[in-house]
Amino acid sequence: AAMPGGARGLYRRILLLHRALPPALRALGDRYVKEEFRKHKAAGPAEAQRFLREWEATLIQQQINEDKQKLREKTVYGIQLTEEKLNDFRDEQIGQLKELMDEATKPHKKTTISKDSEHKN
Repeated sequence: AAMPGGARGLYRRILLLHRALPPALRALGDRYVKEEFRKHKAAGPAEAQRFLREWEATLIQQQINEDKQKLREKTVYGIQLTEEKLNDFRDEQIGQLKELMDEATKPHKKTTISKDSEHKN
């Protein structure tokens, strides 16, 4: 038995999503998808459904990750201060800005809460 008609649409959506990848990764991903779909072309109904479900879940996760990436790229925090504006600040304010910048650019630490509600870093 052949895969249901939804396979062709899913296949196209996956390849469309790959267009956002760098050329080398796109070529690799496209080749992999084509081989996988070709291998499962004559799969039985149960196997075809399982195959399509897995690819649909993968596609949804890729779309979520792409949406998150777009949000991160579009989000801009703060403003760029000109040298002229920085010259208007007192030394204390410059120090505070430096501390803020250092804190904001630190690698992320995971905070865990123990049973007795003490915070640990």
